[in-house]
Amino acid sequence: MTRPGEAAAGAAPEGPAGHTPGEAPERELRLTLGGKPSGLRNPSKAVRGLGAGLLVMEALVLLLALLPIRVLGSPSSSSFSMVVVLLAVLAAVLITGTLGHRWGWWLGSLFQVGLIALGFMHWAFAAVGVVFGLVWVYVLHTRRTILG
Repeated sequence: MTRPGEAAAGAAPEGPAGHTPGEAPERELRLTLGGKPSGLRNPSKAVRGLGAGLLVMEALVLLLALLPIRVLGSPSSSSFSMVVVLLAVLAAVLITGTLGHRWGWWLGSLFQVGLIALGFMHWAFAAVGVVFGLVWVYVLHTRRTILG
């Protein structure tokens, strides 16, 4: 009679989950990129984090743009522009919470287009909108590549 820790004569000892030592357990890989596994444990969460990180960075850049907009803008429109900047920062932060839904990604895209359109009020909005709009397009491409 063999004990549970001992192998029977002539039989290879079994490791965890019925695998012999040195043998890698087989895993089911659902996500592949060009035939290679992606390596992400939760791909949708990773993509949401990428989009949220971009929107938070955009909000910080908009906050940093407050002073140049105030200094470079006309005195009559500078206070209105500053209110618009603060509303854009609030919108960017709120959109990060919607990226768990499909419509949240559309909302993020509309935010980028709206920021570029605000360039008619001040060129700084258009500059931020174009730069982050291009990065947003890359994030959408990455999302499409990873999630399929």
